[in-house]
Amino acid sequence: MTRPIAYISNPLVRHSAERDPVALANAARDPRTAMVVLAGDLPILLAGEPGTSLLPASILDRLPGHQEQVFLGMLGDRPVVATLAAPETAESFQDDASLAVVDLRSIAVRGLVPAEELGLLAMAKSLLDWHRRHRFCANCGAPTQLAQAGFRRDCSACGAQHFPRTDPVVIMLITRGDKCLMGRQPRFAEKMYSCLAGFLEPGETIEDAVRRETFEEAGIRVGAVRYMTSQPWPFPSNVMIGCIGEALTDEITFDGEELEDARWFTKEDVRRMLEGTHEQFNAPSPIAIANHLIREWVKE
Repeated sequence: MTRPIAYISNPLVRHSAERDPVALANAARDPRTAMVVLAGDLPILLAGEPGTSLLPASILDRLPGHQEQVFLGMLGDRPVVATLAAPETAESFQDDASLAVVDLRSIAVRGLVPAEELGLLAMAKSLLDWHRRHRFCANCGAPTQLAQAGFRRDCSACGAQHFPRTDPVVIMLITRGDKCLMGRQPRFAEKMYSCLAGFLEPGETIEDAVRRETFEEAGIRVGAVRYMTSQPWPFPSNVMIGCIGEALTDEITFDGEELEDARWFTKEDVRRMLEGTHEQFNAPSPIAIANHLIREWVKE
């Protein structure tokens, strides 16, 4: 069975900056509240098969302290609050077999929580990371304070309001007949090739970003572009916009800075890569949108 793309399923009725500004205070007093706790970048889980990221509110009593909190929304009649603890908090749980401290990518790859909790964790990680990195006003430099239950930061000095940001990234499988273009970066796992990707620039359409990034990275001209699907990618806070593009040229030219290699693959190559039977190359992880894009192309 094909695994779903990670982080796309979120069962919460989400909170937002336009809703109840005292929702966080109310949730903090509610004994039913589920806590999602991150020690720096690392979620703390209740161990199990699978485990869960939804901890009882009493977990806060075991923390030496915490920083920002965000009211994420409602899970049925249960409020869900994300809490940011200091990175060293993870060390205090190392000897507790009932808890696990694991990075979010490994949680998805290893299936350590139900699939529907991955989107909830992605939301929590992105929001808490934004708070951690935006404690000062970009307008005047004064300290900012959490507002609207965690979906805004306000500057009391100049009155500016700051909202969480998500950076859009285009990720594209470029095809030409019965072959597709994939590349390899030095940081990739051994033998792995994946779709090309790059940040959407100001004033740019998704289609033009696909064309520009493909030409910049591989020297390939792209014509028609169609949207396929998207994926939240909380490293730290991106949305991956998955597309298929049709190549107009064949010759690959890359400078070796962003990519250490790029090449055309046949459908038979890609089938074997997805099956794990190719002698030379591996496909991207099943949790990634890139895996979904090449899998759908092979089906076509």
